[in-house]
Amino acid sequence: MRNLANRLPSQHRQRQLTYLMEIGLIGMLFVGIERGNGGIVINTAVALLVTQLPPLLERDYEIPMDPRLTLWITTAVFLHAFGTVGLPGATRTLYSQVWWWDHMTHALSASLVAGVGYATVRAFDEHAEGVHLPGKFIAVFILLFVIAFGVLWEILEFAIALSAQALGTRAVLTQYGLGDTMLDFVFNSIGGLVVALWGGAYLTDVSGAIRDRLETRSD
Repeated sequence: MRNLANRLPSQHRQRQLTYLMEIGLIGMLFVGIERGNGGIVINTAVALLVTQLPPLLERDYEIPMDPRLTLWITTAVFLHAFGTVGLPGATRTLYSQVWWWDHMTHALSASLVAGVGYATVRAFDEHAEGVHLPGKFIAVFILLFVIAFGVLWEILEFAIALSAQALGTRAVLTQYGLGDTMLDFVFNSIGGLVVALWGGAYLTDVSGAIRDRLETRSD
């Protein structure tokens, strides 16, 4: 893990990449408006809102969000939004053109969900007296948490698709069949497993800040 950390871009470069992707999201938002494509507009607008969570958490809740975490979050939402826009001049989205794009974005998004679950449960473990959660239990919990969230997401996609069909509009989120849904669960689990195994290397400060807030509230 140390070798991996040493190969990552510097903090300054990470911030630059984050800003570039945020600018890219703004550009994609205007592309959606220009095309009159509600799916692009909604997906990029939500992605832009998500990119504002790290500074909000750091400013208002004193939860440290170092450039690595901010880049991780921004990359996940950027790639999802970019997948709905597609390459310039293309008539199809990257989700329908590139077979692995959906799997990649699902794994990244699931890793974010797993990160939230990991930081929260680790903070509770450190805060609650008389409670000790073994590492294996936390790993299993993270996987189950990600799978449960994935089920809710698939239900949401299905409901949106049915609503769009009933209203005669284009769906904001699309399902590609049962086989694709099963693969989504597989790649969701991969994203969750990565965080369950190595989340402690990057989320210690976040879980510590959440623990401190829990202790402050209980005083």
